[in-house]
Amino acid sequence: MSLTKEAQKKLEYSGYRFVGQHGHAAAKICHWTKQSILDKGVCYKEKFYGVKSHRCLQMSPAVPYCQQECEFCWRDLSYTKTEWEGEYDDPKTIIDEAIKAQNNLLCGFFGNDKANREKLEESKTPTNAAISLAGEPTLYPEIDELIAEFNRRDFTTFLVSNGQYVEKLKNLETEPYQLYLSLDAPSKKIYDDVCNPQINDGWINLNESLETLASFNSRTCIRTTCVKGKNMENPEEYGNLIKKADPTFVEIKAYMCVGSSRERLTLDNMPSFDEVKEFARKIGEHCGKEIVNESEISRVVLLQ
Repeated sequence: MSLTKEAQKKLEYSGYRFVGQHGHAAAKICHWTKQSILDKGVCYKEKFYGVKSHRCLQMSPAVPYCQQECEFCWRDLSYTKTEWEGEYDDPKTIIDEAIKAQNNLLCGFFGNDKANREKLEESKTPTNAAISLAGEPTLYPEIDELIAEFNRRDFTTFLVSNGQYVEKLKNLETEPYQLYLSLDAPSKKIYDDVCNPQINDGWINLNESLETLASFNSRTCIRTTCVKGKNMENPEEYGNLIKKADPTFVEIKAYMCVGSSRERLTLDNMPSFDEVKEFARKIGEHCGKEIVNESEISRVVLLQ
């Protein structure tokens, strides 16, 4: 098993549902999936990219695996593993069971008079996979086939990577619909302090992945999580790094004080929407992009 029974129970209590036999893959209902079904709002991904929140499957094939222990990460970092260990479940099993788990988690809405019936029916057959729930998905040995299997089922796929597994990114045979690369520091010092890499050459790996991003045919996106007092400085350096990657989009988003990150950071580290927007504007000036969309409730802006 990839996780101890105790760690699994803790995550299940917070809404995770593990799928497969080996304890490394899971699904969890996103807050915005629920809100959309109740007609109370949608995720910024729907506003920015047209992804239907009520038909989005939030999942990960690599829950405990990551090469970083970022200060702002909302997961419990005590069970982090930097390299794959042991056996793993195949992509078809993971996808089938993740969809089933999502449907089981949503079944309670069928007894809710406030739920949108049309959206509820559509939610049974999700059409987008947010491969970003927890961990670093490129560490899953069959990430290529997982994306390919989603493609065969007419899903769009949003894959979020920390850019540490450079060779995997360079050699992805099946590109996701949109590839995210996390860029959470403008310099090696801030990267080491905020992202806390657990392997050697973390900053070098990230820069190599940034250079690799420009070679992708799929849509690409740089995502920066802004932590007040930690990494909201040197916008020109962020701009230079973004220019190297030449992404389709850039998302500048506020750190949210949730989950286990509250043990490491406080509400004071959570920037206001105006602070995020101003920082994004400065970054845009240095990489030739401008703000084209925004979501105040999620404290995120889109540069293009």
